[in-house]
Amino acid sequence: MTDTTASQVERAAVHLNEDWVAAILGIIVFVLALLGLGGVDLLGWAVKSRLWTDPAQSLAPFGKSYAWLGGLASLALTYLALLAVLSAAASAIRANVGRFAVTFSAVFWLAYLAWDIGGYAHFAAETPAELAKYGVTWSLHLTAEGGYIVALIVGLLIANFFPGVAAWLDEAIRPDLYVKIAIVLLGGAIGITVAGKLNLASAVFVRSLAAIVEAYLIYWPVVYFIARRYFGFSREAAAPLASGISICGVAAAIATGGAIRARSQVAVLVASLVVVFAVIELFLLPFLASTFLAHEPLVAASWIGLAVKTDGAAVAAGGITEALIDAKNVAAGVHYQPGWILGTTTTIKVFIDVFIGVWAFVLAHVWTSYINPNAPGGKAKASEIWERFPKFILGFVLTFALGLAAALILKGQAPALKAVADETTIFRVVFFVLTFFSIGVLSNFRRLWADGLGKLAAVYVVSLFGFVIWVGLFISWLFFHGVKPPLAG
Repeated sequence: MTDTTASQVERAAVHLNEDWVAAILGIIVFVLALLGLGGVDLLGWAVKSRLWTDPAQSLAPFGKSYAWLGGLASLALTYLALLAVLSAAASAIRANVGRFAVTFSAVFWLAYLAWDIGGYAHFAAETPAELAKYGVTWSLHLTAEGGYIVALIVGLLIANFFPGVAAWLDEAIRPDLYVKIAIVLLGGAIGITVAGKLNLASAVFVRSLAAIVEAYLIYWPVVYFIARRYFGFSREAAAPLASGISICGVAAAIATGGAIRARSQVAVLVASLVVVFAVIELFLLPFLASTFLAHEPLVAASWIGLAVKTDGAAVAAGGITEALIDAKNVAAGVHYQPGWILGTTTTIKVFIDVFIGVWAFVLAHVWTSYINPNAPGGKAKASEIWERFPKFILGFVLTFALGLAAALILKGQAPALKAVADETTIFRVVFFVLTFFSIGVLSNFRRLWADGLGKLAAVYVVSLFGFVIWVGLFISWLFFHGVKPPLAG
């Protein structure tokens, strides 16, 4: 092969980014789960965790036909499958595959151990029936999703007390990849869930879009004004900060920084700050939502989606919020169909992600046409909307369509459809756990403060807790007040 031919092949080689990888992997897993509708269970070996008082009883294979495996073997198979698939993904995004494989092994076992600890009955038991079943007299009532918080705490401990370990794990600390795969999988489960309630689902979608437009027409200019007027930030710093606080955290800050040709360190600092506050919101908002909004579950779901500023933290917080609110309502004798709270939060985050590309183009046009017309790179192009469009959303849309179509075609096979959704959820849970753990490991508060986040943090505190959270709550109430998930049959 000549040098010219070799260079042409190299240029033609396909290198995927995390968005495409997440879309592909999520679609593959969901399609494999759908094969169960034809009696072919290819994923039933995946591990599921149960509430426990005896650790030996905490794990089991999902599929009954794989019960002979036992819990530990099922966990080992889940690990090996994810190791193989995600190592291939690491190769596709040009990561160091060998190092990823080693560090992912540590990440998986630490994160899943934390998740399993969260299922301890004294932590997770919700109802009197569960307390009686496991022979315990008290519980923190965190639900099984309390394991996410345990994974986050373990990650935070590593980041802040063992920074050398956090640095070593860095290659496998990829919360964006993990949560995007989880969101693609969630699309399929949502499609199955909403098939019987299309009118309600349509109302949720329309209300979600309206809430986003109204919220962000208020959020962005107010944060930008505060940063410029009261904290003296330059336009270059204020714009990414406004996007990071008001739109969607890390992705929005980076997209805005690129759109206005800001120095790279500006977006990096804002992105780091977003992660820190996402951790704070993860600990705070689900418990506030379950305390004050248990009677308005979709208001709570929308609020979480509008207030928490990263995909990983928002979707994970939606999962915890659903678990806590469902536990309260079950205790009161109200049983909602699962998935609607998390689905609403996720729908809002997906719409917000689409909004990032449009907003980045608008800012790029304003900057290159009016504010800094001589900036390198030329005028903004409409193609930037596609370039900045989060491609994993295509995976979410496709799995949603597949799940919806399957549910509409096979209306009489509700148990089989539920099994598909539950099997998909097994993998979604694993990716959520990896997301929580990764967010924790990224949150070295001392290092971030040393990077000069003090003034940025002040703007974030004033904006987020001064009006973003409360405006989001008001708008959520405006659009979702009185809209309830369907009751379980």
